[in-house]
Amino acid sequence: MIKMKKYSYALVVGMTFVLVSCGNSPENEISNSDPIHEGHNHEDESIELDNGKKWIVVDEMMGHIRNMETDISLFESLEEKDYHALAVKLEDNIGLLTSNCTMTGQAHDELHKWLLPYIDMVGELSNAKNDEEASAAYHKIQVSFKTFNTYFE
Repeated sequence: MIKMKKYSYALVVGMTFVLVSCGNSPENEISNSDPIHEGHNHEDESIELDNGKKWIVVDEMMGHIRNMETDISLFESLEEKDYHALAVKLEDNIGLLTSNCTMTGQAHDELHKWLLPYIDMVGELSNAKNDEEASAAYHKIQVSFKTFNTYFE
């Protein structure tokens, strides 16, 4: 129960960072017509390329994304899997990523289509009740990074 409360708090804080940090200019205001944020109905949002090219993610944010990707890659080679420790690292980087959000426009919107489901996946990892659930969440996260690398650079 404590773990769930901790995750819920972390998720609320993380989402607040996403919504506040990324909404700091008038063109990024969140409204009821914004399908990315409306009711968190982001699972059915498909990411689009930038006229056939990958979207550029600003360096201040990309560093945190690459840190998470590295943590996930290194985790694969560990003999003893501490899924909780990995979840904590990922949550920390999500907080840093969202607090450094300076992107605007469609690149920002497309990144959110990847980021919001990714945050949910990290939540699943954090709240896993056993290694089987944690492993399933971990594998979803791995696939998520393949998606990220398809659409962003």
